[in-house]
Amino acid sequence: MKQQLKRRPRRQQRYRLISSTVLVLLGFGLGLGLRFQAKAASEQRDLCQEIISSQAVLSRQQLTQLLTVPERENRQAIEAITADPYCTLTAIEVRAGVIAERAAYPLAFDPNTWLVVLYEDEEYVGYGFRLQH
Repeated sequence: MKQQLKRRPRRQQRYRLISSTVLVLLGFGLGLGLRFQAKAASEQRDLCQEIISSQAVLSRQQLTQLLTVPERENRQAIEAITADPYCTLTAIEVRAGVIAERAAYPLAFDPNTWLVVLYEDEEYVGYGFRLQH
């Protein structure tokens, strides 16, 4: 009788260990799957939608000038510095209900780095850098 009581807790411990391990592995697998989906969606969002000027690059001087332009400035202030972008990227929703257009400019001194400029309607709202692989 005492032997049966001792065996049951060991079996229960084994079942708990096995079920815990399975749950951890499932959680890990699900987390990786979601991470890869998010990365794929992000990469899809950052593809050029339309090539505007295949020779367009942004010099150090142009970049320096552009970084001094305050947010909410008219779009023409940016376009006077940069001319045509290399391409336009997919529009995104930065704030609820407001669609932002994006234009990409490869840097002349580092072509694998793009400056991405955001516009809401005809206003410049900011920039970011995108590393190309």
